[in-house]
Amino acid sequence: MPSFSTLASIILFATLTHALFQSPVTKVKLAGSHLKRFPHADRAPARLTRSNLDLATNLNYVTYVTSVGIGQPVSYYNLILDTGSSNTIFGVNKKYVHTKTTIPTGQQISDTFGSSSFKGLEYLDQVTLAPQLVITNQSIAGATSSSGFEDSVQGILGLGPVDLTKGALPSAPDSIIPTVMDNAVSQGLIKHKVFGISFAPSTKEDDTNGAITFGGVDPSAYTGRITYVPITTTPPSSAFWGIDVTRVRYGDDTVIARSIVGIVDSGTTQILLSDDIFSAYKKAIPGVQYDSKAGLLEIPESSISKMRPLTFDIGGGHFTLDVGAQLIPAVENSAWGGDPSKRYGVVGLLSDAVSGDGVDFILGMAFMERFYTVFDADNKRVGFAYTKYTSSATD
Repeated sequence: MPSFSTLASIILFATLTHALFQSPVTKVKLAGSHLKRFPHADRAPARLTRSNLDLATNLNYVTYVTSVGIGQPVSYYNLILDTGSSNTIFGVNKKYVHTKTTIPTGQQISDTFGSSSFKGLEYLDQVTLAPQLVITNQSIAGATSSSGFEDSVQGILGLGPVDLTKGALPSAPDSIIPTVMDNAVSQGLIKHKVFGISFAPSTKEDDTNGAITFGGVDPSAYTGRITYVPITTTPPSSAFWGIDVTRVRYGDDTVIARSIVGIVDSGTTQILLSDDIFSAYKKAIPGVQYDSKAGLLEIPESSISKMRPLTFDIGGGHFTLDVGAQLIPAVENSAWGGDPSKRYGVVGLLSDAVSGDGVDFILGMAFMERFYTVFDADNKRVGFAYTKYTSSATD
């Protein structure tokens, strides 16, 4: 991946009251799990077991990274853009370079992310999210050992709620570590603890096809209005960017009529559904088979013309994935761990458990590629809007 300065120009949005900063993101192939916190009881009392979760996460998929600088002089690292965790980690597959701004705290830090893990030491250091967005004395984890991360990934930019940092420091398990968003606001760099993510569907790896805007939203990235929904009060989803979905429909048929709860996670590749919801969706597509090895729905070519739109009712809005948005582009099959000669869907199985236990779905990268997504910690809400890519074809 090119350096931060050559990747793309960074845009500074000037307004009357505050500034917004934008950084590009790049889609890369990924091996391993990056749905971080659900197996970890110290983060959220999830009802998912590790064996259940592995159905959906031990896969050879793709994710988005952004180039983040650390230290002075600055070294740049490709960090996973992750709304499902909150610690920022450097030094995975690329040594964390200490500079004059590096301050060791002497604290050990560690975490387990599904099939991936790291151990390291906590430091305070200067973190550069954009040329004019430089955070000082940011707590970061400098990895001394790690496993399960693809070579293209050099760490994680944690953008989840701050309470997810509890337990990262073994010597102080109840401590909360301010996130990059917390410190950006407290240091007066941005006014609002809000960020917007724009992904776009693509048919190739290493494609710089999205951006994250710190401090607010980018009006050019979406059409119409943003529909907001409050963070759910239902645990364990309430510990994350968790939301309520009031209904799921497939074509004119209701897949599930009651309200369900789940999370929005940029670090998860698929759209994942609990067993009963997933089974109803699977049953509605003729001839579909679940490929347990790939962890994907295999869809016969002859059934694609019979597929119907999949709609999630959220916050009074209707967010519809047309047939093309439910399919993995055939040229990406290998990156997703599938057979290049077959067709697969982006909807997957979250766990063997039925809905109703507090984590019924995860809206991951495949959903966010079709809808602009806003994470607003100030008002404890998540927003979605249609984009020019909502109904665009990628095959």
